[in-house]
Amino acid sequence: MRAIELQAPISLERLTLVDRPDPGQPGPGEIRVALHGSTLNFHDLGVATGRMGAAAGRIPLADGAGTVEAVGHGVTEFAVGDMVVSCFFPDWQDGTATVGDFSRTPGDGIDGFARDFVVLPATEFTLAPKGYDAVEAAAITTAGLTAWRALVGDGGLKAGDSVLLLGTGGVSIWALQIAKAMGATVAITSSSGDKLDRARSMGADFTVNYREQANWGAVVRDWTGGRGVDHVVEVGGPGTLAQSIDAVRVGGHISLIGVLTGISGEVPTAALMGKQARLQGLIVGSRRQQQDFVRALDASGIKPVIDRRFPLEQLADAFRHEMSGSHFGKIGVEW
Repeated sequence: MRAIELQAPISLERLTLVDRPDPGQPGPGEIRVALHGSTLNFHDLGVATGRMGAAAGRIPLADGAGTVEAVGHGVTEFAVGDMVVSCFFPDWQDGTATVGDFSRTPGDGIDGFARDFVVLPATEFTLAPKGYDAVEAAAITTAGLTAWRALVGDGGLKAGDSVLLLGTGGVSIWALQIAKAMGATVAITSSSGDKLDRARSMGADFTVNYREQANWGAVVRDWTGGRGVDHVVEVGGPGTLAQSIDAVRVGGHISLIGVLTGISGEVPTAALMGKQARLQGLIVGSRRQQQDFVRALDASGIKPVIDRRFPLEQLADAFRHEMSGSHFGKIGVEW
């Protein structure tokens, strides 16, 4: 079968299409999946450029979706022909978080989904949302589930709440769609007027160009009449956290899910304490949360925003497109 692997020294230029042995037929509790799609995440880019420290020979991509070709003995949840999608943490089935690293995350600690076939335990997949193709389904694994957990699973989002989203990448656009479907009002930031126009066309109630409004946290707080937003999906990290704390209401919820501006920095602890806000770090979610998310997508009819699709052989070009920052929503890879 075809696969893309990282070759030393790890860089985009060393992403190499290779021939790997076919994984064969599934054993007890396993399924064989013909993979057809993935989407790119910031984490995947870190792996592909060598920043995450993945081993040479690793197959990248944390997201994978495709069609079940065979089921092993004892598998009752899936049938041949089902569209399925992978789980970011294959061992975290349910309950509170049990993992804090990427040692068992596909495409990082273990081989990912940039290949034609896999044979894996059935518990490492869920059904895909109805009517989704493989790229659309793959978009839920990391970005979609992160947004769902931030707002619904951990945030307890309800109709009438207000939400602040940072940027227009995969997590933020998923969060926009989820929040609007659940009756929330949404503010969103970007440095691009065109992207803000597009966000408004998708239902965003308030937009802020952070290049034009340096104190965008205060601008968003003013938009709420001085109260502050109920939820912030914080993807920037140390470079944006102070503004997010300024924007959130007293007793509000900030989901720290990204480190786009760096992995460490000063936290304005007095401001956070004064807001009595809950600042929660999170990494994606469990298989049970993904199943809950799929049911919500089936009920709502939401489809992910796919910015552009690349063939598997052009994976490096897909990552370069991600690095450009010009995308809106998710970048797909299909084969």
